[in-house]
Amino acid sequence: MRISRRLAAAASAAVFVLVAGTAMADGEKVVIGTEGAYPPFNNLESDGTLTGFDIDIAKALCVEMKVECTFVTQDWDGIIPALIAKKFDAIIASMSITAERKEKVDFTNKYYNTPPAIVVPKDSPITEATEAALAGKSLGAQGSTTHSNYAEAHMKGADIKLYPTSEEYKLDIVNGRIDAVIDDVVVLSEWLKSADGACCKLLGTLPVDPVINGEGAGIAVRKGDDALREKFNKAIEAIRANGEYKKINEKYFAFDVYGS
Repeated sequence: MRISRRLAAAASAAVFVLVAGTAMADGEKVVIGTEGAYPPFNNLESDGTLTGFDIDIAKALCVEMKVECTFVTQDWDGIIPALIAKKFDAIIASMSITAERKEKVDFTNKYYNTPPAIVVPKDSPITEATEAALAGKSLGAQGSTTHSNYAEAHMKGADIKLYPTSEEYKLDIVNGRIDAVIDDVVVLSEWLKSADGACCKLLGTLPVDPVINGEGAGIAVRKGDDALREKFNKAIEAIRANGEYKKINEKYFAFDVYGS
């Protein structure tokens, strides 16, 4: 159902607007790209609004920076090319800071950091989140993500199936078409709390691979856009210091998602 809404949103080029208070004397505008299909971090609702931790953090940063921000949804596998093509100025979409991505874009400091994890059906015979336990099993992941890269590097014995969005691998595990899925532990844990996630259980978190998982989620900007990157960095530091980050964190999570 969300897939059709996202296609409709892309077809109509829907734009979501936030005006950051009244401090707009310089008229600066920033267009932010996000996926809109990765709850609880970012999600395009049925009424056309964008919600989630990423979105609330982005809004708080725009207020702190005193800029006018608009939001545009973009499919994940095309989100970096769209940034480079100047369809928007920054990506705020739970994008992990990795060396591979740094070859194409620049990043701010992290604004959160959580590990990957494995989910299986509640009646699954798989008892451990290890390569040996998943050997010969079908493992779903969203393509072009650190999680699909992790699966390909560390779960070589598994039959890895890649999906355009997380919603599609969720449908397949619910319907018994795959044996397990890999994604961010927060994304999976929140899904398991929902009616749609009642099928499944968290098998466990995975050891972080610094090369693949990177340094946490950051904001991506075009190469050389140092001025915007530093504005975001200062704003991240400011909302961490003034309590705004904590307020948003507590809205979504019972722990500090920022990480160590």
